[in-house]
Amino acid sequence: MYHLNKVSAALAAVGLSAAVLIGQSVIADTDNARGDAQATMSKSAATKDVSPVTNGVSQKLTGDSKTSMSLNKLLPTIKYSTDDLPAMAKKVNDASWTPGTNIDRTIGTKLQALLNWHHSGVGAVDGYWGKNTKKAMQAFQKANGLSVTETLNTETWQALTSDKALMIQPVLVNYQLTDVDVDIKTTSIPAGATAKAELEGLYYESVIEALAEKFHMSEKYLKTLNPNASFSAGETITVYNPGNPNTAPVSRVVADKTTQTLYAYDDKGTLVASYPTTVGSTATPSPSGTHTVEVKVHEPNYTYTADDGSQTILPPGPNNPVGSVWIGLSKPSYGIHGSPDPDRISRQASAGCVRLTNWDALALLGVIQDGATVEFK
Repeated sequence: MYHLNKVSAALAAVGLSAAVLIGQSVIADTDNARGDAQATMSKSAATKDVSPVTNGVSQKLTGDSKTSMSLNKLLPTIKYSTDDLPAMAKKVNDASWTPGTNIDRTIGTKLQALLNWHHSGVGAVDGYWGKNTKKAMQAFQKANGLSVTETLNTETWQALTSDKALMIQPVLVNYQLTDVDVDIKTTSIPAGATAKAELEGLYYESVIEALAEKFHMSEKYLKTLNPNASFSAGETITVYNPGNPNTAPVSRVVADKTTQTLYAYDDKGTLVASYPTTVGSTATPSPSGTHTVEVKVHEPNYTYTADDGSQTILPPGPNNPVGSVWIGLSKPSYGIHGSPDPDRISRQASAGCVRLTNWDALALLGVIQDGATVEFK
């Protein structure tokens, strides 16, 4: 007998059974450059490719590069406004940290946004100082040659806020819900693999879950910001502004088991992005050494192997065990993939694979190259 539900340890066993990819969308090679050099991003490079001010439209990239076109296909365009923002949103947008100031939810949200916009990912935005925010801050510090600290300091805040154009980008914005947002297929996710396999798709379980993922937020924070919302078409809600993802082609990633962080490098060895991740566990450790990217799949199926060796194919969807993305490695059955439970990234075990939030996995899928180097350390 086996048990497989959305948050169980059994679901974490996504790396021990190869995904069967039937009817999936395979992402083509974005570039051919390769790079193996280790380097950290200089202070000048750190501000060169950060997300620009989005001027009312987020996650809509300009230009005709392969990476931009790929990202525009994978990520939803978000049109927002800052007219008549609630007082709480204005407070977050105007927030500034000073030494000795506690990181409350107002400053915490601003800090998470700045780290994200500098491509040091914090996972699901919730406004709290926690494990993933601390890791993102330390990744930003390492990338910029700053002292790595346990708490926020003046040097780090000044580096985060040095780009004045970035500083005027709003953190919390108004968004008017559309029919496309709310008229979606939802389902109740059953516990067992056999029951899951009978579903048409492993869709979101609610509109709120779908919206939280669209805006890179925790469901609880989305509901906190909109306590009286019905989440229906035509309604205006307050959401986090994701900004734009990294657009630099990635030719090498390093999965750090100690920090539970995935570091992404371009072909010059420059660190261009970092993502909180779950890498293996004591019971099912991740592989060691260096491997390469062999396949990139959007909306994969997944093959679940039970203890008795029987296999069950689970349909695609954001609540698939590997989420919305499978980036398969040269080591069979291992890969980088999404997650059906983004709030628990870095807080649960995996079975050897590199697990990201679905939005981080999609952003990486749009820029990682075929044959890219994947190192475990």
